[in-house]
Amino acid sequence: MSKKIYDQFDMNTLSDLADLINEKNLGEITIVDGEKSISIKGRRCAMPPMPAFSAAAPATADTDADDMSGNHVKAPIVGTFYAAPSPNDKPFVSVGDTVKKGDTLYIIESMKVMNEVQSEFDGVVKKILVKNGESLEFDQTVMIID
Repeated sequence: MSKKIYDQFDMNTLSDLADLINEKNLGEITIVDGEKSISIKGRRCAMPPMPAFSAAAPATADTDADDMSGNHVKAPIVGTFYAAPSPNDKPFVSVGDTVKKGDTLYIIESMKVMNEVQSEFDGVVKKILVKNGESLEFDQTVMIID
């Protein structure tokens, strides 16, 4: 029998989770049970463990963003992208909108907390690289303002 690390996890289970992270090229998996949590980080992880179920999505949009000139607005934390304050509201910004420094651009939901992200730039929204409800990685380019 494997050595128990945590009530529900033995070394074999943790090894299987680590294999899953590598196989799926994930950043990390964090499992929370009340006050206790276990985080297993892969090679792609860029943030300290967060107490929530979290798996980073492949950064395909960033590849497109590298070809785009302008100011890259990046995700300050890992979470879920929301373009509007609620499903029935219009997005904070759309492509072609003029924004000023301090304007709210989008929301990131992380650990069940809604975090508004403000613009650090004045300009026009040139491109939005993610869709509503998509997972964001730390430092992933979300939009470009020129």
